[in-house]
Amino acid sequence: MTQETVVIYSKHWLAVFIMIGLISAGLIVSFLLLYSQLTQLNDKVESLDFAVKRLSEDVSRIKNAQLSQSIVYFNLSFTELYEKTIRGVVMVTGLAKSFLSEDVGLGSGFVVKHGASHYILTNYHVVRNVINLTVTFYNGESYPAQVVGTDPYSDLAVLNSTAPLELYHPLNMTFSSSLKVGDLVIAIGNPFGLTGTMTTGVVSQLGRTITSEFTGGYAIANVIQTSAPINPGNSGGPLLNAKGEVVGMNTAIIRDSQGVGFAIPSNTILRVLPFLVETGGYDMHPWLGLRGINVNYYIARAAGLNVTYGWLIQEVIPEGPSDKAGLKGGTKTITILGTEIKVGGDLIISIDEHPIKNSDDIARVLEEYTYPGKTVNLTIIREGRKLVVPVTLGKRPPP
Repeated sequence: MTQETVVIYSKHWLAVFIMIGLISAGLIVSFLLLYSQLTQLNDKVESLDFAVKRLSEDVSRIKNAQLSQSIVYFNLSFTELYEKTIRGVVMVTGLAKSFLSEDVGLGSGFVVKHGASHYILTNYHVVRNVINLTVTFYNGESYPAQVVGTDPYSDLAVLNSTAPLELYHPLNMTFSSSLKVGDLVIAIGNPFGLTGTMTTGVVSQLGRTITSEFTGGYAIANVIQTSAPINPGNSGGPLLNAKGEVVGMNTAIIRDSQGVGFAIPSNTILRVLPFLVETGGYDMHPWLGLRGINVNYYIARAAGLNVTYGWLIQEVIPEGPSDKAGLKGGTKTITILGTEIKVGGDLIISIDEHPIKNSDDIARVLEEYTYPGKTVNLTIIREGRKLVVPVTLGKRPPP
């Protein structure tokens, strides 16, 4: 091997060593950079973990604080609410005359303001066939009262009295349409003559209907069902929300029900009140001119219906709105579970865009969304076919 060859080989290995050195240096630098990034990432993770723990502790403290505030709020709010509203609640008494005797009638009421004047709202059934009406205010003072206007179909009456202005403390009303099942409600009234009694409960259900002997068989619509204890003497008193606003008027109970009471919704009161004050009555209840029953599985099967809900027409009132629109009543009488019903008539399943499952829906939709003279589209099932029939509503006849 010549000296020149040795020099070439030496240069070759030198180049190899230099290359290996460079690669090693690059790997070391990359490793150091990666290690640095991993260290920074680990620091960020630890910092984030610490922040999450702090946030969790903060949320826990906030929840505890809110719960504590809620407990304080509810412990105080019932007392504050009572003191805020009791001056607007009155007792209504009078002599209920019968054929053989006179009895003292008893109910509740509350003060409202319409325009520049103050009035007392109560139930129609509290003042029906009653003479020598008086109202007793929160301070025990009593004054003669007179009926300004009544609406039996809403079970509402408006009174005024000779009491001085400083005794009138009107309650604020809000829309009952804001209520939801489970909302807290408070009833204030005079059950059994126990003045200024307050009870609490929740909204048990909405959109109920109730009937009475003075409504001529027609339903009082869109009634609030509540678990707040209501007893004789509570009728006409306010049903309040947690803010102390009137959302209804306590009006009825189911006897021996252990906690099922009903209240006329404030939506109805707000709609009817101006008419009672200004005209003495309310004649804007819409009327279909029908009698019907709720459909269930047994009725649907016996009647050969292809749906198990809706309102089955039993009778169409001659010359009424539905008769003029061509709706059909039952044609054959059958007995189902011991009750006679007519089958073969039209089945109502919706009014305009509102589904109809039962009579509660019929009454609610008519009162809330319609008026006499309005034309509504009834979706019906007739002989298995779905039809849409326009009906121009009339005014409900007097009771």
